Amino acid sequence: MDKNTDKHQFIRDALELREKQNQLRTLYSLEPAMNSMQVYKDGVPLINFSSNDYLGLSKHPKVIDRAEAYLKKYGAGSGASRLVTGTLTIHEALEEKLATTFGTEAALLFNSGFQANTSIIPALVDRNSCIFIDKKCHNSLIQGSILSRATIKRFRHNDLEHLTELLNQAENGKYNRLLIVSETVFSMDGDRSPVADLARLAAEFNAFFYSDDAHALGVLGENGLGLNYQQTGIDISLGTFGKAFGSFGAFAACSQEMKEFLVNHSGGFIYTTALPPAVIGALDAALDLIPEMEEERKRLIETIVTFKAELAQLGFETGNSNSQIIPIIIGVEKETIELSNHLHNNGLWVSAIRPPTVEKGASRIRITFTSKHTENDIQKLKAALKNWKR
Repeated sequence: MDKNTDKHQFIRDALELREKQNQLRTLYSLEPAMNSMQVYKDGVPLINFSSNDYLGLSKHPKVIDRAEAYLKKYGAGSGASRLVTGTLTIHEALEEKLATTFGTEAALLFNSGFQANTSIIPALVDRNSCIFIDKKCHNSLIQGSILSRATIKRFRHNDLEHLTELLNQAENGKYNRLLIVSETVFSMDGDRSPVADLARLAAEFNAFFYSDDAHALGVLGENGLGLNYQQTGIDISLGTFGKAFGSFGAFAACSQEMKEFLVNHSGGFIYTTALPPAVIGALDAALDLIPEMEEERKRLIETIVTFKAELAQLGFETGNSNSQIIPIIIGVEKETIELSNHLHNNGLWVSAIRPPTVEKGASRIRITFTSKHTENDIQKLKAALKNWKR
């Protein structure tokens, strides 16, 4: 680079391009209300339809009380990484409790879903391996795949025939390991993967199967334990705590052998300070509560079914969503922002999702329902959508 070149110009160019494409992201500061799904922006109350706090556990008194109890007993921080002095008795106790609850030999805590996905995948495979990943997988899974330096083959969304074709092409001894990567509930579309069929293909082709259960946990499956629960053939079931658990962090449910391997080979685990005690306390309480919240899950599912039918009557496109995540696919970035702003002006917070988070031409607002939304909240959202003039 020439010494006279402005080294910051590429930053200005990149931001200007994002703005021209209606793709510029901005941080918004919100103040949450402790007794509802309401948030305040600049003092104005808004009903939050963009939260992943699906069961409202972030504000549950038992979760807060246990977090406070752990904070007072064990202090504010863990003090070190897990392999130094950061493995406290409460970390091991929670891992054992997770393994027991989810019916696996072991569980290993991580500090976030993104950290887990970007450090477990590169530990499992290398430049001589091949990864088969669904085209609509979360960016963290894509980034983890790229970091592994393995050959990456992206199969068409939920297309088992295409995946089988790619697996057949790879079955020639060229690769040392094969890894199939998918999610149970896709975060932007709200649809589900065929978990059992993916596990069957993994077994047929002697491939590892990595299934991210982040958005199903707490909401779907028996006792809200997700769509990986009791499913055989999954080598790593990834769960996160920043959604229905209402807190922060992630865990890998796996075999004891796999846990020991990750402890020794997963850089994101090895070189990160362990989760703080207050978080462990919150997670411990949430793990007690989730299996007992069947009534909340039932009400949430009923809300989803009814609202989807009403959206169809209003002429909105929601894709194949069959979860608490309902996209309204607009397509054009400018119109998507206009709809988000219209909802904002009607007292609702619903985020606009644009490329590169979703593919070009598929911009949308992403509605997420929680068990804490009231009938009045939902009717207000419906009325605002009905009144939008495209």
